[in-house]
Amino acid sequence: MTAVGVNSPATEAEVFAAHEGGKLSVGVTTAFHDSRALSIAYTPGVAVVSKAIAKEPALAQRYTWAGRLVVVVTDGTAVLGLGDVGPTASLPVMEGKAALLKQFGGLDAIPLALDTTDVDEIVETLVRLRPSFGAVSLEDVAAPRCFELEDRLVRALDCPVMHDDQHGTAIAVLAALRGACAVVGRPMTRQRAVVHGAGAAGVACARILLAAGLTDVIVLDSRGILVPGRAGMNPAKAALAAITNPRGLHGGLAQALPGADVFVGVSSATVPEELIASMAPEAIVFALSNPVPEIHPETAARYAAVVGTGGSDFPNQVINTLASPGIYRGALDAGATRITEGMKLAAAEAIAEVAAADLAPDRVVPHSLDPRVMPAVAAAVARAALGDVGPRRTA
Repeated sequence: MTAVGVNSPATEAEVFAAHEGGKLSVGVTTAFHDSRALSIAYTPGVAVVSKAIAKEPALAQRYTWAGRLVVVVTDGTAVLGLGDVGPTASLPVMEGKAALLKQFGGLDAIPLALDTTDVDEIVETLVRLRPSFGAVSLEDVAAPRCFELEDRLVRALDCPVMHDDQHGTAIAVLAALRGACAVVGRPMTRQRAVVHGAGAAGVACARILLAAGLTDVIVLDSRGILVPGRAGMNPAKAALAAITNPRGLHGGLAQALPGADVFVGVSSATVPEELIASMAPEAIVFALSNPVPEIHPETAARYAAVVGTGGSDFPNQVINTLASPGIYRGALDAGATRITEGMKLAAAEAIAEVAAADLAPDRVVPHSLDPRVMPAVAAAVARAALGDVGPRRTA
């Protein structure tokens, strides 16, 4: 494997300076350079547009920013690796998420940090605000509440809703696995995979791997391997236990990892070096926890053919930024009302195809700044949206 290295870390002073005054502002797309322009963009001209929308609400998608506006919604209970820091402290992160959607997806986005963890209240809030936005990006909501919240919002709203920590991460993992399997020359569907972590990202990663054709997937939480009937499982884990672990293993990582081809780490735990060493030859290791991965990439590289992390300090950054800007852009461009499994699989395939031209052990996914990624993902998602669910009516 190509040697990995560390970029020079930013100082605290640099970080605070970059956040001075926040990372977002509102721009104006129509000039107000004279009274005639003002009369067109605002009163009395604006009344013509409002009356038209009152007669045909779908016109709002064309004549307001709602059709390209994503609300980045959180309750602040699972912020990055910080945990439950609350809605106010989540704002710098949510601003960053919104800025990424603008920078990479060309979509306007605003943070919406809600001072409640009650699912009913969050759903009601977004239902009331629905005329103002075109899509919902759920961020940093703790499991297992995030599963219920996403499901409720998908049913309550007639617009794309996705919990990015779940599905954006899972899509990036699947894309990276496609690239890694191509590098090592093994069929992806025959890989034995171990997913360490059964929170939002872990559940979604396991499910997308199964949807992509893997048949031997084992999932572990802090208590060990998910097994049907095991104590201490929430409904999401119990449902996953029923469709994973086909060999019926019990125990922990010491029982799950020996002989495994793929390790996907989405937990805050540390994985001992000897367990990575026990994996199959030319193993694939994605240690994605932030800010500290489950095993240091340089250590994992002693045993694995491909190593990826969730951070930007090392090659193979497997991160949801590869997926979510293009997913929202494609869904909104197609006028989709849902983000389906087919759209997620299409996004992963598109990311993998961008990487295919120059695959290497340290390049199994494109860089998150690669300008080819978002258009490819958006186009693939839009095509899948039209095939899966059909567009909503737009002007």
